[in-house]
Amino acid sequence: MFQKVLIANRGEIALRILRACKELGIQTVAVHSTADADAMHVRLADESVCIGPPASRESYLNIHQIVAACEITGADAIHPGYGFLSENAKFADILAAHNITFIGPSAEHIRIMGDKIEAKRTAKRLGIPVVPGSEGGVTDDKEAARIAGEIGYPVIIKAAAGGGGRGMKVARGPEDLSIALSTARTEAGAAFGDDAVYIEKYLEKPRHIEVQVMGDGAGKAVHLGERDCSLQRRHQKVWEEANSPALNAEERDKIGMTVANAIADLGYSGAGTIEFLYEGGEFYFIEMNTRLQVEHPVTEAVTGIDLVHEQIRVASGSGLSVRQKDIQFNGHAIECRINAEDPRTFTPSPGTIDHFHTPGGLGVRVDSGVYSGYRIPPYYDSLIGKLIVHGRNRVEALMRLRRALDEFVVDGIKTTLPLFQDLIGNPDIANGDYDIHWLEKYLAKAD
Repeated sequence: MFQKVLIANRGEIALRILRACKELGIQTVAVHSTADADAMHVRLADESVCIGPPASRESYLNIHQIVAACEITGADAIHPGYGFLSENAKFADILAAHNITFIGPSAEHIRIMGDKIEAKRTAKRLGIPVVPGSEGGVTDDKEAARIAGEIGYPVIIKAAAGGGGRGMKVARGPEDLSIALSTARTEAGAAFGDDAVYIEKYLEKPRHIEVQVMGDGAGKAVHLGERDCSLQRRHQKVWEEANSPALNAEERDKIGMTVANAIADLGYSGAGTIEFLYEGGEFYFIEMNTRLQVEHPVTEAVTGIDLVHEQIRVASGSGLSVRQKDIQFNGHAIECRINAEDPRTFTPSPGTIDHFHTPGGLGVRVDSGVYSGYRIPPYYDSLIGKLIVHGRNRVEALMRLRRALDEFVVDGIKTTLPLFQDLIGNPDIANGDYDIHWLEKYLAKAD
């Protein structure tokens, strides 16, 4: 097991990792920008190192400074959390060259799954169902028209190196294709430094369902069920559930074992998430995230398995603590992402939190690194906390969520809490009857 882990992140995920390390008896090092000097994880860590000014590129994305912090403190491993350097293959390579363990998959697997075209090829080879589309990148209108004609309109053009909704355009007919292709390539080049794009069949009313996997890097892997992340705005997840209200136990086991077997064949190490669109009883692979997900707590709630503990165990060479037959799914869990944003316009709302009170009671968990008097800086992602509830079934989880939202107090800034209080009373939400477009249509009607 590691002696000292450096946490190369900030906010609630940094605190989440710190807690796991403490439970495992591992010393912690917090790195931070000057804007995060008063962050909770910095206060609680055994050691802390300032790695630069507020701008991410000069601090949390500064590989040289992070490696130097490891050498100064004697940290023998780094946990990257999510975002920032968590899916940066170059970072993983550099750490290996310095004999520092990257708590995550190999650089090779990060590269494969970071390229959406290569990821799709790999998924298909491993027996994971994929969305019909181009085998590789599409470079001109003529080729795009041929592929779109073969798979049928509507189609979606996606950035090969992208994510988060950037470099994605829908063409509903031949007349839309040229401009969609041109716009997607321009956006992809600006956002990712790579204008390569590919084409897939556009599904009209799919759900977003993802499967959590964990591999030991030596040919063994398990799945920990699925999460339904269909409530999204601009391709960003807002509300996540485990298990999906759209699947039954047979479907869950079938897609879970398909994915677990594929990950084992790949020799994958650590936590990963295979994301699918689900429509008409069929799953279609869209991407793999080679890191911990923001919504991992709902999986922990229904399985009782600490995913960060497992990440650390695997990276240290201790292997997985569970076998597939040991994993049981109990009850239902829901997570709401609490952002420092206006609940209607979603404009960021940095500033000082005058009062912060979290809900409690049976089946309620809040992951957050903020506190009363904490000043939310304007430089980073607006996520300030996650409210997770667990119940014996979905009805109980929804009732618990309603109560917890009423108890949650954040004064001094605007947050998305009122959005969730609104959603909890909607009959479509109560019935689990929604797809990836539902929330944006709902918000458009409200405006």
